[in-house]
Amino acid sequence: MHPTLTVFTPTFNRAYTLHLCYESLKRQTSKDFVWLIIDDGSTDNTKELIQTWINEKKVPIIYHYQKNQGMHGAHNTAYELIKTELNVCIDSDDYMADDAVEKIVEFWKKHGSHKYAGIVGLDATREGNLIGTKMPDNIKESTLSHLYGKHKVKGDKKLVYRTELTKKTPPYPVFPGEKYCPLSYKYILIDQQFSLLVMNEILCYVEYLPDGSSMNIINQYKKNPNSFAFFRKVAIQYAPTFKERFRESMHYVSSSLMIRNHKFLMESPHLFSTILATPFGILLYIYITRTGKATVLKSG
Repeated sequence: MHPTLTVFTPTFNRAYTLHLCYESLKRQTSKDFVWLIIDDGSTDNTKELIQTWINEKKVPIIYHYQKNQGMHGAHNTAYELIKTELNVCIDSDDYMADDAVEKIVEFWKKHGSHKYAGIVGLDATREGNLIGTKMPDNIKESTLSHLYGKHKVKGDKKLVYRTELTKKTPPYPVFPGEKYCPLSYKYILIDQQFSLLVMNEILCYVEYLPDGSSMNIINQYKKNPNSFAFFRKVAIQYAPTFKERFRESMHYVSSSLMIRNHKFLMESPHLFSTILATPFGILLYIYITRTGKATVLKSG
């Protein structure tokens, strides 16, 4: 029998912080999980460290090493390997609440079914402060896009998905020389099929480290323009409001200019919003290519 949940962690040269996740998994009040670690080409002592944990036999660990493909490439591999009903990604600089597995499994067994994509829970800082806002207490289910667009929820949330859906959804595209594609690509596609069950419980404690994706989003934008242009087309197609479609169109124009794609208007899934957004997309392109900033987030 497989456990109910796979906790998967993509990691790249994070041996110095990975122990936080391991310690939290040892503390779990439910053991109905397996930890899948995707080592995305680490050159530090990640492999040796994980081997010592495997030898301890305190947590069931599956370790997979691959050549560096970036975060989304590690996610692709994880979704291929996962065999449990549910999965949740805990990043290499984050860790789970001590009762997170228990809450996820019990909640799913009580409320979950093939009618839902999974569960959306809360992230918090290591000090226990919520990332962004709680979800409305009066809603039982919602798509991720409606949580942010309709219900005005803010901040990152912890997503637990049915593995059947993450396997069926097309993988993240891997463009030569690029190491990042927005993970929301899969989430948007799953949104079109099923809602998530809402659980206002803290499942994960996060920290935005200086070398993490969140703190380097502008650099990611510059280094991965093909991936971002691809993602923006999907986001335009499924945008829940005109405001969102316009915003995604602006970013699509900017990314298209970066890859010198002069056919971007013809290739846009929504020509009208893209035409309207083009002047703003040009300004965004100029800003991103000239700014020295690495992120739009406040560092605290």
